Amino acid sequence: MSKEPIINISQLVKKYKGSSANAVDSLDLIINEGDIFGLLGPNGAGKTTTISMLCSLISPNSGSIIIAGTKLNGNNNKLKKIIGVVPQEIALYENLTAKENLDFFGNMYGLGGKTLKDKIELYLNKFSLKDKSDKLVNTFSGGMKRRLNLITGLLHSPKILFLDEPTVGIDVQSKNVIIEYLKELNREGTTIVYTSHLMEEAEIFCTNISIIDFGKEITKGTPKQLIETNKDCNNLEEIFLKLTGRSVRT
Repeated sequence: MSKEPIINISQLVKKYKGSSANAVDSLDLIINEGDIFGLLGPNGAGKTTTISMLCSLISPNSGSIIIAGTKLNGNNNKLKKIIGVVPQEIALYENLTAKENLDFFGNMYGLGGKTLKDKIELYLNKFSLKDKSDKLVNTFSGGMKRRLNLITGLLHSPKILFLDEPTVGIDVQSKNVIIEYLKELNREGTTIVYTSHLMEEAEIFCTNISIIDFGKEITKGTPKQLIETNKDCNNLEEIFLKLTGRSVRT
């Protein structure tokens, strides 16, 4: 059975004030329902800008975004209810406890009472943070903060989850817990849109991939298709370097 598009981006453009070039330049993307979709590219390629537009955090200069059949207009409460966002930067209150943070974010999503309490307990157990629930976040390790940061985007059971570098800079155990749970979440029907610089992780994790550079898509396909198409490359990292170059980006 073929999958139906859940996100359709058409001719999307974003240019920041004072910049001489578009951060996102006439980008077209189709993301199917049930995908684990990897949006990959070097620094400055436009990944985070694209995710930010999809989440209504910033507005495009032109182009259209359709999510779950609804055109994004920058203030769509219906879409906000089905979208979960886990940013690259840790978005937690350091001087609150883990539980207090989750109470706060749960209330932002309109959750409360027993429903929110049960979800907090479920996820703290799931991510091995139950014994840290009453500890201040400023005492947490990087991996613990990443796990808690992920929970804030899951509390309202989103249909689509946007993840910007969800495993950057964390220990192997935390990374494994996060990736395995995301796979489980996807099997249950959640569409995941994921950015990362970790090519080996993306090759294993993603069902479909788009590599972008200078705000444009330069290739797309399943990891297997990309490797078969680029016969001179053995893996996704080699394909990435072939297409985007080996020069360091700032």
